[in-house]
Amino acid sequence: MKALVYQGPGTKSWMEVPNPVIKQPTDVVVKMMATTICGTDLHILAGDLPEVEAGRILGHEGVGVITEVGSAVTQLKVGDRVILSCVSSCGRCANCRTGLYSHCLDPEGTPGIGWIFGYMIDGTQAEYVRVPFAENSVYVMPKGMSDREGMLLSDILPTGFEIGVQYGRVQPGDVVAVIGAGPVGLSAVVTSRLYGPSRVISIDLDEGRLKRAMSFGATDTVNSGDADWMQQVLALTDGAGVDVAIEAVGQAQTFTMATQIVRPGGSVANIGVHGNPVELALNELWIKNIDVSMGLVNTNTLGMLLKLVAEHQLLVDGFVTHEFAFDQMIEAYDTFAHASLHDALKVLIS
Repeated sequence: MKALVYQGPGTKSWMEVPNPVIKQPTDVVVKMMATTICGTDLHILAGDLPEVEAGRILGHEGVGVITEVGSAVTQLKVGDRVILSCVSSCGRCANCRTGLYSHCLDPEGTPGIGWIFGYMIDGTQAEYVRVPFAENSVYVMPKGMSDREGMLLSDILPTGFEIGVQYGRVQPGDVVAVIGAGPVGLSAVVTSRLYGPSRVISIDLDEGRLKRAMSFGATDTVNSGDADWMQQVLALTDGAGVDVAIEAVGQAQTFTMATQIVRPGGSVANIGVHGNPVELALNELWIKNIDVSMGLVNTNTLGMLLKLVAEHQLLVDGFVTHEFAFDQMIEAYDTFAHASLHDALKVLIS
């Protein structure tokens, strides 16, 4: 088969590799029908995650059809069309039993980290993939759901919802600001609407993405390149600050922005993956009684979000902006890596 192989910082190849095989009784093998690229893949290629070994197949999102099942798999069968969760979980360890799948104690690679696809084991940017703990790590797709809809449920929708909206404790009537109008930021925008906020403010430098944010449910937009961007946000809150500030970029500047616009008693939810330390101005923030949260997605809401997408209760059609074939994987990476140039959000590779 062919796969996208990481060969060290800055280097990748679409190349021939051996087909995956069943290793554990709880495994399945899936023929990938569609996959995509995540910002985390770009972090790996930039060398931000040095623990990823050269030779690793990248990717942790996608949908496919089961072609082989392990001897212990009884709830799945060959031919099932499934969504692959970006987090693999045994379902029986102490952390999994509390829903903390992101810190499964029994994954392959690094115990205590449930994200292993494209990180500790070979991932989904391939023609076939081996899925460990399959019965707790894939979801059968309902008839009528498209590959592009299912693919979004692997990672970005649960991440925006769990780490942004739920960790930020969005409540009915809240004013929510989401800094960053990329795929995960827009996922936070669209899923925040499930809790009935009074305003959802999308903040970004890119006017094209800000325009798109309105179609995903933002009520207001602010260009953070404006000198008075913070005054614009505060004006939308009668000067009080937002109830929930969600950071979805992963830069020190944008994290600081989130702490600057949150009201006393509010919440800052950090979704962005940070490659460098961030200064936290505790000398200024302690007196504001704010909560700061962050985390790795558990995907324990994937089943619920799946029902909402299947019934067209979440506006997800606009996430996929570009489509490629598997043999155009390198071109897809170039488009995604230069998203502003190509006006790209998620790329569908099928």
